[in-house]
Amino acid sequence: MSVRESKAVPAGSATLNYQNKTYQIPALAGSEGPNVLDIRKLYGDSGLFTYDPGFTSTASCESNLTFIDGDKGILLYRGYPIDVLAEKSSFLEVCHLFLYGELPNKQQMAEFDHSITFHTMVNEQLVQFFRGFRRDAHPMAVMCGVVGALSAFYHDSTDINDPRQREVASHRLIAKMPTLAAMAYKYSVGQPFVYPSNALGYTENFLRMTFSVPAEEYKINPILAKALDTIFILHADHEQNASTSTVRLAGSSGANPFACIAAGIACLWGPAHGGANEAALKMLEEIGTVDKIPEFIKRAKDPSDNFRLMGFGHRVYKNYDPRAKAMQVQAHAVLEEVGHQNDPLLKVAMELERIALQDEYFVEKKLYPNIDFYSGITLRALGFPVSMFTVLFALARTVGWIAQWKEMLEDPHQKIGRPRQLYTGPKQRDYVDIAKR
Repeated sequence: MSVRESKAVPAGSATLNYQNKTYQIPALAGSEGPNVLDIRKLYGDSGLFTYDPGFTSTASCESNLTFIDGDKGILLYRGYPIDVLAEKSSFLEVCHLFLYGELPNKQQMAEFDHSITFHTMVNEQLVQFFRGFRRDAHPMAVMCGVVGALSAFYHDSTDINDPRQREVASHRLIAKMPTLAAMAYKYSVGQPFVYPSNALGYTENFLRMTFSVPAEEYKINPILAKALDTIFILHADHEQNASTSTVRLAGSSGANPFACIAAGIACLWGPAHGGANEAALKMLEEIGTVDKIPEFIKRAKDPSDNFRLMGFGHRVYKNYDPRAKAMQVQAHAVLEEVGHQNDPLLKVAMELERIALQDEYFVEKKLYPNIDFYSGITLRALGFPVSMFTVLFALARTVGWIAQWKEMLEDPHQKIGRPRQLYTGPKQRDYVDIAKR
């Protein structure tokens, strides 16, 4: 297995005084972001653990993939600003960037595109898996099952110690995820599966597999394809979020790549993680019509009212979400192309956006529309049902999960994940026989 050298550099140390003893804790600096205290030897030296619920102040790994500065509104993929990639690149180029560290030249892009394209088919026996689900099963439930099942079909790419098998598994997952996602959609609406076409690009192929029917020819709309490709780019990775950490934790045990990605999908399904754009759409449905917007704006400003505007502001970004700027452009392009004048929900979204970008209350509190606001209305306009939103998120995030998994395996400091705890239960007790209790 190839080993990646650490690029962290010493950055002084901190002194910890506890119970009349002094401990020196070394500090490390990365290329961007805050320095970190290296506490790997703290327990051995002092018998102390650190307490950090949610790991919000703990660096769980060293990574050179994605960097976020929430205060400045910065998101970089391998050093490239997200808005530049969204405007000038393609999703497959970004996939190459994540897997190999650099944007491809023409020959590299042609070879990578060919490899992905010719891995898009799935084993025909997987069709039987779909038929075992209820028709009304949530597409994410289906995805959890069928992605995990890939390891039962592709035994030649499950040896995590073989670099070539890791690469093949990576290409297979990126290639087959759109096929499986389209199959999950088709199954839910009772339409026949559409096989991939090697003549089409990645995103165009997915649109065709999702929305075409055998009875008529499906024509690719380049504006809609560009918008969806941009959505994929913007969701490709986002540092050590919950699902990515899940993939890394599963991978740390030596689990095969298909199982690790299935674990990531399961985590992403949680409404606090992958369901934000769905929540934004539900809020728009609650508002209903443009004339009711002032009433809801008033409620959002009222500290005694529990109502809050979904799709505005962000936990990480305390400035404008850099992904939202790129998504805004595509949202408007799609709405203009498909015509939103007949959809009251999209009318509400556009008016709400206009007010939020001008209202002093929202500007002062930096409650700007975020990517979930724009992606929700864009996906709706593209024709995707709400149940597919998180599936599309998983499709896009697969490359980030794979790159994180690959990086984790090549980290010489990586160990099986084993978080510690602050135990507050009973101390050791004597067992009392049931007849005497």
